[in-house]
Amino acid sequence: MAGYTHSKQDHAMRLRRIEGQVRGLQRMVEDDKYCIDILTQVSAATSALKSFSLSLLEEHLAHCVAEATQKGGPEAEAKVKEASDAIARLVRS
Repeated sequence: MAGYTHSKQDHAMRLRRIEGQVRGLQRMVEDDKYCIDILTQVSAATSALKSFSLSLLEEHLAHCVAEATQKGGPEAEAKVKEASDAIARLVRS
């Protein structure tokens, strides 16, 4: 079971809202809207994706990584490394 299973519907709803934001960006470009207005909406969509990512990461740490560290061994080390790599990618983005 994935760490986010209990909130799967909430995540799907958030992603649909983000999808709507991105489609709105496409319409803005098609309608020749002002550049700064488009950039403002890009920033909002980016922020929404980052927020979603952090929520998913928190659930991963609380469920998958915590469970693996309780068991210990190579699987725990791999899960911690995997989470650290994910955090590094988020920080760089």
